[in-house]
Amino acid sequence: MTLLETLARGAGLIGSYAAVGVILMIVGFYVIDFATPGKLSHVIRSQRNPNATLLATSAMVAVGLIVAASIWSSGGRLAEGLAGTAVFGLVGIVVQTVAMMVFDKIVGISVRKLVQEPELQPGARLLAVTHVMIGLITAVAVI
Repeated sequence: MTLLETLARGAGLIGSYAAVGVILMIVGFYVIDFATPGKLSHVIRSQRNPNATLLATSAMVAVGLIVAASIWSSGGRLAEGLAGTAVFGLVGIVVQTVAMMVFDKIVGISVRKLVQEPELQPGARLLAVTHVMIGLITAVAVI
């Protein structure tokens, strides 16, 4: 394989994984959006709510960890890697959503209430760490 072919193949792989990663991050964002009152992008951009921003950011980090682990574990097999990335990414998003509901019902930390608070709350920090750790656990399970 020539250098040009190698570079073209590598660029294609990066583009494919990046597209799946971006789609998963958008899905994750809208799942958080569904769990919060109002439009999440408005709450972050206009109201500059630190709790909503932290929760959305931590969900994106978690999805990114899962995508990176899926790429790593694919061993260069594009179709398998993309399928694994999509499935494992969606599983991570579902688990994050379930964790938010569990924290709401069992621990009493409501995402809906957190994003209405103008100051950064300890509960948002706890949920953010939970998001990242779920992403890490899922990522390690993929590897």
